[in-house]
Amino acid sequence: MPLIPEEPQIHESVPGPRATPAAGRTAPTPRPVPGPGPRPAAPSRPGKPGPPRGPVATPPQRGPRDSAKTAAPADTAPQLQLIPASAEGALDAADEAVDLLLDSGRAPSDILVVTTGEPHPWAAHELSFGEASYWAQHDAREDVFYVAADAVGRAAARPVVVVAVNGGADDAAARALPTAMTRAGVLLVICGDPQRINAALGAGV
Repeated sequence: MPLIPEEPQIHESVPGPRATPAAGRTAPTPRPVPGPGPRPAAPSRPGKPGPPRGPVATPPQRGPRDSAKTAAPADTAPQLQLIPASAEGALDAADEAVDLLLDSGRAPSDILVVTTGEPHPWAAHELSFGEASYWAQHDAREDVFYVAADAVGRAAARPVVVVAVNGGADDAAARALPTAMTRAGVLLVICGDPQRINAALGAGV
């Protein structure tokens, strides 16, 4: 099912934390559709690696969240949004997409980010404290969660899934996208090369 980039539907974003593109990358300016059901403004997503801490990761405290459903009905397919980006820029595009979604009112706990190539710096940092600590943060559902494509099958469904097609094996996207789609309740945002994404969707969805 080929995808066509959509016009932006986020008119302005509230100033907030922004990811800093890694050296050598050029960050695009994605404009993901927030999807139905905006929620009250919530704290920003987890930051990139910071000072070393103890072996047990403690999820940051968040304010009260609403009790809205975390997934759409089983017979409702998620809305698809394509954000064109190179493999080198896909991770930055995904970070920007998350920022825009949070600015639009999405709760951090609504968002799952999947990478097909190198892991997101937050995931790499948290995994350095062990698998148990890392997955405990997933189970706590208190923040944005970042997962590699080969482990997305273990992740629970969330209203919004953002996929960064940032490299990996040739068939990484084809293997990751169908699973990511089953994890997205209302919105699936895919950041990467449109030709590769369309080929992956045609082969795997």
